[in-house]
Amino acid sequence: MSDPVREARRPGSTPGTPVLVQLSTLDRFVPVWIVAAMALGLLLGRSVPGLGTALEAVTVGDVSLPIAVGLLLMMYPVLAKVRYAELDRVTGDRRLLLASLALNWLVGPALMFALAWLLLPDLPEYRTGLVIVGLARCIAMVLIWNDLSCGDREAAAVLVAINSVFQILAFAALGWFYLQVLPGWLGLSTTSAEVSVWAIVTSVLVFLGIPLAAGFATRTVGERTRGRDWYESRFLPRIGPVALYGLLFTVVVLFALQGEAITSKPWDVVRIAVPLVAYFALVFGGSFLLGLRLRLGYARTATLAFTAAGNNFELAIAVAIGTFGVTSGQALAGVVGPLVEVPVLVALVYVSLWAARRWFPGDPTVPVTPSSRSQW
Repeated sequence: MSDPVREARRPGSTPGTPVLVQLSTLDRFVPVWIVAAMALGLLLGRSVPGLGTALEAVTVGDVSLPIAVGLLLMMYPVLAKVRYAELDRVTGDRRLLLASLALNWLVGPALMFALAWLLLPDLPEYRTGLVIVGLARCIAMVLIWNDLSCGDREAAAVLVAINSVFQILAFAALGWFYLQVLPGWLGLSTTSAEVSVWAIVTSVLVFLGIPLAAGFATRTVGERTRGRDWYESRFLPRIGPVALYGLLFTVVVLFALQGEAITSKPWDVVRIAVPLVAYFALVFGGSFLLGLRLRLGYARTATLAFTAAGNNFELAIAVAIGTFGVTSGQALAGVVGPLVEVPVLVALVYVSLWAARRWFPGDPTVPVTPSSRSQW
């Protein structure tokens, strides 16, 4: 961040006060709002007949229109906060870029493949679904987790854009490798999956391209007409809550769509959740330690960890449903992905803030209080 001390501090904050204590009431209860949204979605999905059909009646690409709207509302305020004129300082950090590429496209997919085969050897449909989840690198919700943890916004924007390009170029090839080639080499059963490159391009253009263009245009016009001080002190706080509303709306709709599938197979959900929890913990923890070793500083270490740990659940679900069907085990595994990812990564936000003060002494990017950079 260009001026991390100015952004992190606020009048009345003291360096000795724990970060989480200084969070605003709304920020401290973000996990509560998310859990409530998940519960509401599951309840609606179980109790309102035909709701899933109605929500899926119109799609953007292969994604339900309500989910698409929620994702766009969620991402726009975050991308409007990015200082685009400062992106060159991120693109020059080769350690960060190379570490992110290695974690996202080598370590992440390989780890998910290993965990899926190790923990679900008797459940091939769920195993395949998890492999697909591991291949879909996050380009949406990761911006929320990064901002809540006071990560580097500009770095997150660059890494998400790079993931988007690699997703278009590599997703289908990696799917072929991890579902057919590698299992064959190891003497394991193989699975074929048809992946539409156009579906991936559409996902990237809609869920990253639209909010990115809107955020860039908003900052450019706002700063030119009213100045940066007005834009960051007056305009951004007004649109900030939209991200929370978009996140909660997306969670409600997502779980309403799959509420019956989730609640009707609780043991299967638990079996799928175990490798997912292990995956998120191992990738996040390993990425955080790598950032420490590379001396990236707190903000970029947090960004590296969250961009590596998050997954593009909307793409994974769309591929699973399009290839294997909406009632397939592969689709259920894709749906359980965000069921586990959302609460786990919210918890990791708090872990990241805790680690910031203990593992990065003297680092100017360590937040004194996240509430001054509150997402909402």
